Amino acid sequence: MELYQRFLTEKTDANGMLESVDFHAPESFNFGFDVVDYYGTEEPDRRAMIWVGSDGEEERIFTFGDMMKLSARAANYFKALGITKGDRVLLVLRRHWEFWPTIVALHKIGAITIPATDQLKEKDFVYRFDAAGVKAIVCTTSGTVIDEAEGACERCPQVTIKVSVGEKKEGWHHFGSEWEAFSDIYPRPSDGSAPMRDELMLMYFTSGTTAYPKIAAHEHTYALAHFLTAKWWHNVRKDGIHFTVAETGWGKAVWGKLYGQWLCGACVFTYDFERFDQEKLLGMIEKYRITTFCAPPTIYRFMIKADLSKHDLSSLEYITTAGEAVNPEVFNQMKTATGLTLMEGFGQTETTLTIANLVGMTPKPGSMGKPTPIYKLRIVSPDGSNTPMGEAGEICVDISEGRPYGLFREYYGDPENTKSVMHDGLYHTGDTAYYDEDGYLFFVGRTDDIIKSSGYRIGPFEIESVLMEHPAVLECAVTGVPDPTRGQVVKATIVLTAGYEASDELAKEIQHFVKELTAPYKYPRVVEFVKELPKTISGKIRRTELRK
Repeated sequence: MELYQRFLTEKTDANGMLESVDFHAPESFNFGFDVVDYYGTEEPDRRAMIWVGSDGEEERIFTFGDMMKLSARAANYFKALGITKGDRVLLVLRRHWEFWPTIVALHKIGAITIPATDQLKEKDFVYRFDAAGVKAIVCTTSGTVIDEAEGACERCPQVTIKVSVGEKKEGWHHFGSEWEAFSDIYPRPSDGSAPMRDELMLMYFTSGTTAYPKIAAHEHTYALAHFLTAKWWHNVRKDGIHFTVAETGWGKAVWGKLYGQWLCGACVFTYDFERFDQEKLLGMIEKYRITTFCAPPTIYRFMIKADLSKHDLSSLEYITTAGEAVNPEVFNQMKTATGLTLMEGFGQTETTLTIANLVGMTPKPGSMGKPTPIYKLRIVSPDGSNTPMGEAGEICVDISEGRPYGLFREYYGDPENTKSVMHDGLYHTGDTAYYDEDGYLFFVGRTDDIIKSSGYRIGPFEIESVLMEHPAVLECAVTGVPDPTRGQVVKATIVLTAGYEASDELAKEIQHFVKELTAPYKYPRVVEFVKELPKTISGKIRRTELRK
C-alpha cells in the first residue's frame, strides 16, 4: 500500500483517468508525523530533496531519515525559544534548505506557518505582523530583507522571537549555531496537545492586486489535497526527481516542493539561485536528470528564447505550468522545441489545484483543463445562474455540502471579507472563465477586469494572448478605459522587445495584427508603450493602477 492510500481513496475509469478522490484522514493527521516521519522510519534512505546552492557548486542531498531528524531538532529548538501550538510564525527563507525542516517542525508543534517573500519592505512586515498577530520570525540574512524586518520588529512589540538563518545578527537568535545542541527526536505528543487535522496549519497573504492582502488560512488537511497536484498533475513518481521553480515565500512552493510530492514519496529538486538565468536553469535540468518540471509561463517564455539545442533535456518526461494563464503561443512553441505537451493547471492561494489538464487528458491550447475531482465547480453569471456554454461567468466552488479538502477555512481575522466570498452555498473565486462543448475551461480574467464595450463583454486575456504573438511585444496588459460612446474601449499597455521602438506606425501595425486574429470589436483602440508594467511583489500585473 502506498502511503497516501492510508488517507484517501482514488477511483479511476476504464482508461486509467482519475474519476474521484475520497479522503478519510484520521482526526490526528499531521503532515510532519504522518508523512515525513513515516518515510523517515520506514524508508530512511529514500531521497527527499536534492538542494543546490546559488553558485551551483554547493550540493546537499537529504533523505527522509535526515528530514525526520532535522525537523525534530528544529521543533525542540523552537519550543525552547517559546514557540507553542497556535503561535503565528513568519518564514522568510528564499530557497534555503533550512525552510524544509523548519516548516515541518512548526507543523509538528502545531504553530501556524506564514511563508513570505524576501521582497517585503518594512511597511509590508508591519502590516503582516499586525494583521496575523505574528509572534516569531525566522528570516534569511541574504540581501537586506532582515534589516527591513528588524525595522518592523521595533514597531511591533508582539514579535518577541527573532531567528536569523545565514549570518549572525545582533539581537537575533542564530539558527545555525544554536539548533544543533537540541535532540533529533521529537515524538508526537501524547498528552492531548498534538495538533489535529482540522486545526489551522498554514497562512498565506494573498497578492493584494486591488487592496491590502488578505490572509488565507488553511487547516492540516490542505497538505493531503496536494496529493492530486503531485500525482495527477505533476505526474511525479518515486524514482523520479521533480523540479518546481518557486521561491518558498509563495504558495506555489508548497504545491510543488513539499506536500504532494513527499506524500507520494518523490524527491524534489531545489536550486537556491540569486537571479534567474535560463541557461543555468536548463543546465540544472540536464545535470540532475530532472524527470518532471513545473514553472510559470514566464519561465517557459525565457526557455523558448534560449538555445535549447545546447542542453540535453532528454530526462524530462512531463512539464506543467500555472500562476498565470498560458498563451497558446507558449504552448505551441514548447511542443515544437521539446516534443512535450505543456499541461496547464489553475488554483488560488485559497485553494489547491482546482482546474487542470490531468494525467491522461488531451489538453487544448489556451485551456486550463477541466475541474479536478476534489472540487465541484460552477460557472456563474452575475444573477447566480449557471452560464451557458461559451459564455463567461465567475468560477465558483460549491460548498453547500461542506468545504472540500484544500479550500481555505477563512480570511484570518476578517469575517467581512470571508463572508463576501463565501455565500449562497458557493466560494466565489473572483476569476472568470467559459467552457466549451467538451467541458474544457478557458480563462477570461478577474471579474473586475472584464471590459464592457458597446454591449460586448471582453476578457483581457484573449486579447493579451494575441498580442503576445506579435514579435514586438515582450509584455502586455489589456484594460478598459472610459469612452463616451462605447462606455469603455480596449486599451493595450505594451512593453516592447529589444530592437523595437515605440511609434504610431507600430501601434497601428499591432492593432491591425489583433483585428486579423480575433473579432474586430476586441482590438485595442488605445495603445500605450511603456518601459515596464506596474506589478505586485508576487509579479502580478496591477491592472487597477493601469486603469487609474
